Amino acid sequence: MHREDLRAYLDGLLEAARFRDYCPNGLQVEGRAELRRIVCGVTASQALLDEAVRRQADAILVHHGWFWKGDDNCITGIRRKRMATLIGADLNLFAYHLPLDAHPDLGNNAELARRAGWRVEGRFAEQDIGFIGAPSAPASAAGIAGTLEALLGRAMLVVGDVDRPVARLAWCSGGAQGMFEQAIQAGADCFVSGEISEQTVHLARESGVPYIAAGHHATERFGVMALGSHLQQKFGLDCPFVDIDSPV
Repeated sequence: MHREDLRAYLDGLLEAARFRDYCPNGLQVEGRAELRRIVCGVTASQALLDEAVRRQADAILVHHGWFWKGDDNCITGIRRKRMATLIGADLNLFAYHLPLDAHPDLGNNAELARRAGWRVEGRFAEQDIGFIGAPSAPASAAGIAGTLEALLGRAMLVVGDVDRPVARLAWCSGGAQGMFEQAIQAGADCFVSGEISEQTVHLARESGVPYIAAGHHATERFGVMALGSHLQQKFGLDCPFVDIDSPV
């Protein structure tokens, strides 16, 4: 598949142009024109780049790419090594951040719900990034946490009333702890995200709405996995997912 055909397809599928984001979405670094193997991962780290080179990939597709707002624009040190690896191997770098959180079928939040057995009933917060719905069966916050532990393979950090019955559940993958108050206003009995901040603890205790920190990396694996599988089925591309573990 030609690089530009894939770029146009992904940009359209994920509606990249409609998002106000912290980084550019789409083709971030141009490599060779013809694509057969695309290594998929959460973050364009050096470890993922090295694995893509080892697997003789033509491109990398990630959720967390490069060129974030506030980054140092100088290509030195770690940035230089990453860029040299990418360009030296003539690899393309495709990255989709908020578009891959929000997609209704292939996104991080949609996939998290599908795998956890949650019903999606609506959206909340700016750009409709947050999802809201219900668990498939009556559950407490502790029960939701147990489901996530089994699914994600890691311990959950639960703050607040763990015994609260959860009829209405809100979630947003990654670092969406800042959306907690909006989730409460949307009527959530519990909010699930990846990270937690100091003020989140107090909001959970004082509001009575428990908060579950399930891991930034852990909650954002499934979107790029689903997108890679989609490309493999639709275009016959080889799209292996490489999980570079992260404890956060």
